[in-house]
Amino acid sequence: MSKIDKSLLSGSTSMLVLALLRESDKYGYQMITELALRSDNTFELKEGTLYPVLHALEKDGALKSYDKQAPTGKMRKYYSITKKGLELLDEKTEQWNTFAKAVNSTLMVKGTV
Repeated sequence: MSKIDKSLLSGSTSMLVLALLRESDKYGYQMITELALRSDNTFELKEGTLYPVLHALEKDGALKSYDKQAPTGKMRKYYSITKKGLELLDEKTEQWNTFAKAVNSTLMVKGTV
């Protein structure tokens, strides 16, 4: 499988993060590994990409963060989705579905030049 152009991911990163957090609270590295696992390593976010997205979503009120001690004893910052974040996820998912449908319809047109 070929590598995905990073510009395709940049517009959907916040939607993917919100989708992960809809299920349960998570810390940053956990989101990175889970996203890679679920996408068969198609989405391999770096910390430098993820944390600005998390901070922007938190600033906008879509996420809240809190510190919690991990089983290892290390303190970690966890993120949870808010009601506003759930609404934003619904909006972004609807936009994505409209976009994907339009792209797929365009790609499926045959015999035109």
